Amino acid sequence: MLIPRKVKYRKSHRGDQIKGSASRKINLDFGDYGLRALQAGWVTSRQIESARRAITGNLQRKGKLWIRIFPDKSVTVKGNEIRMGGGKGAVDHYVAPIRPGTIMFEIDGVNAEQARVALKLAAYKLPVKTAIVSKTAE
Repeated sequence: MLIPRKVKYRKSHRGDQIKGSASRKINLDFGDYGLRALQAGWVTSRQIESARRAITGNLQRKGKLWIRIFPDKSVTVKGNEIRMGGGKGAVDHYVAPIRPGTIMFEIDGVNAEQARVALKLAAYKLPVKTAIVSKTAE
């Protein structure tokens, strides 16, 4: 799974709810087909890996895949039935904060129908609503 190799600060703040649409990663820069987020949310490293496996399994070693998002925000969890106080919990997992309009995955080297099927399989694994985009449609 994807996790940062090294971080300056181990524990991060949750932050405010994600506002506005993406200003970066909004165009297809590598492939001809992509999966664009239509909602804001947190995508965990497990969900990214699950989507990646769905795409690569469907492509069967044809084409190329780019993952445009990276989970670099830590999420901490305190154990169940722990009393108040005692500090912030241990780092449990990492997430990638997603804004609407972010391109999450890109595919190249396959035909339109195969790319559409692969990206649709990946979309089922993600917690945000998505749309499949292509260079010809942009």
